Amino acid sequence: MALAVCLLFDAASERTVRTLWRRVEDLGVPTLLSHTHKQHHPHLSYVVMLEWDFTNVERALAAIEPRGPFTLWFDAVGVLRRGRVCLMPAPTADLASRQLHALDAAESAGALVHKHYARGRWLPHLSIATRATRAQVPDVSHALFDVLPISLTATRAALIDSATGQLWTLPGVL
Repeated sequence: MALAVCLLFDAASERTVRTLWRRVEDLGVPTLLSHTHKQHHPHLSYVVMLEWDFTNVERALAAIEPRGPFTLWFDAVGVLRRGRVCLMPAPTADLASRQLHALDAAESAGALVHKHYARGRWLPHLSIATRATRAQVPDVSHALFDVLPISLTATRAALIDSATGQLWTLPGVL
């Protein structure tokens, strides 16, 4: 079980991602539509915590000055270990700064942060396929490259429990 600080998207962006998930599911490859509790929201995780005090984390994140909605540009497909195929956003200074503020808040609240989200290790990504085999990766990549580039607008932030999909909206957009 983990708790994540996530960016969530406007309705049009969310529809775009869900369409991509369905397109990949139609290839027989699992996505977040069918993963675990099946309650996943299209998102980009800033921080994933393995241990935390919810009240402390929520309070620390609420203290971050909201910076407002922004648009992410996606024109790359990434393949991470264990078959996760993702859309990779342009790594802007603004995006990196926003992630560092969320990371600093989580750490200041005493949370144990997953090593892939630690300072200098975070790879921003939007998960599409959760367990693609090596044989499936080319088909998934082709399906995604057929629609790239895309831009998605982040309009809110939330804490999300990975075990249940429960979501707590945070004030503003981090």
